[in-house]
Amino acid sequence: MRLVRYAIVTFGCRVNQADSLRIAEDLRARGGLEAAPAAADLVVVNTCSVTATADQGARQTIRRIARDNPSARIVVTGCYATREPAAVAHLPNVLRIVPNAEKDRLVDEVWETTSERFGPGDGPCGAPIAPGTGGRTGFTLRVQTGCEERCSYCIIPTTRGPGRSMPVAAVLDEVERIAGAGFKEIALTGVHLGSYGRDLTPPASLYELLNALHVCGADVVFRVSSLEPMDCTPDVVSLIAASRGRFAPHFHLPLQHASNRILALMRRPYTLDFYRRLVDSIIASLPHAAIGTDMIVGFPGETDEDFAENVQYLASSPLSHLHVFPYSDRPGTEASSLPSRVPPSVIRDRGVRMRGIGALLASRFRESQLGSLRPGLTLEDGTLVVTDNYLKVRVPRGPSRNERVVVRIDRSDGVLEGTIA
Repeated sequence: MRLVRYAIVTFGCRVNQADSLRIAEDLRARGGLEAAPAAADLVVVNTCSVTATADQGARQTIRRIARDNPSARIVVTGCYATREPAAVAHLPNVLRIVPNAEKDRLVDEVWETTSERFGPGDGPCGAPIAPGTGGRTGFTLRVQTGCEERCSYCIIPTTRGPGRSMPVAAVLDEVERIAGAGFKEIALTGVHLGSYGRDLTPPASLYELLNALHVCGADVVFRVSSLEPMDCTPDVVSLIAASRGRFAPHFHLPLQHASNRILALMRRPYTLDFYRRLVDSIIASLPHAAIGTDMIVGFPGETDEDFAENVQYLASSPLSHLHVFPYSDRPGTEASSLPSRVPPSVIRDRGVRMRGIGALLASRFRESQLGSLRPGLTLEDGTLVVTDNYLKVRVPRGPSRNERVVVRIDRSDGVLEGTIA
């Protein structure tokens, strides 16, 4: 009898990536063997529901897996599965739907119904996760989940629930375990990472967690995942700037819109001036820092004048990359009942223009780094380096995957090229 072959298909953000990595760990601990979806006995589809396009992508993927692998047992989890379980249940080959609240117990719940067909068999049992599992060299660690903010367009608070944080001591234990498995870089993530610790007794804060990680003994570099602008405090910025490489100079600060009128409609608790000063302060402390953002185009009521404020700020900003999302109506949110809908053709045109600005910002940032020496980590077969400030640089073959290097960025022709210093 053979072991269970599994595949995990992940949609959406770093939080889902972290959840999928934990599911992979649990499956491997039971002797599961990683496989492609077309060859797997068990396929876990970890869904997103930020946009209608994400919902559609999940449905299409499940149908394709069932078509290509009719014997696959499909388990669906994540935000779309939590929000629309009845719709997911009607898709082909769906064995079980696991809502977000039960995601941590997913493998316990589905393992017996899957493994009973195959038995213990011969092969690796309890194989630990290691760099390269699932194609990932760094480890994404979820230290917080849930959100109690009420952005008018966002459905995620209803699919993830209230904020829950992993205690600082438990995070430190996890970091030691992950470092012991050979990982050299850990991305810290959460649904609302900046709210870390508010639910704990006694309460803690993101700064307290980062400070504890700064002085811990694990030989890893940390990346701080997406932070809401109001949560990226001067203390956090100063700690990252003074960390001597313990924290990567890489920020993701979702602005969503540069018009204060639209920010108010979105229920975002800051202004453009606050955001501008925050970004400028980061660049003053960390001139080489990468700073990305998210932008929504076509929010209900967005006028040409509102959109022009996006263009005016972004084109002259020090941001290094943009993620542009067309507004997607989420039933049940405040924004879904707002008037003055933007025509789809206008949303498309604005999205194209914003992505063009994003391409210019990314190119400008790459060009600014030419000739610099940056620490980084090798990916893939060792010929790709991700730098501390989140640039991907092709280098000649030499080091293997998961080695720390210093790379000199020599040229940029759409793709950065460099040499190991």
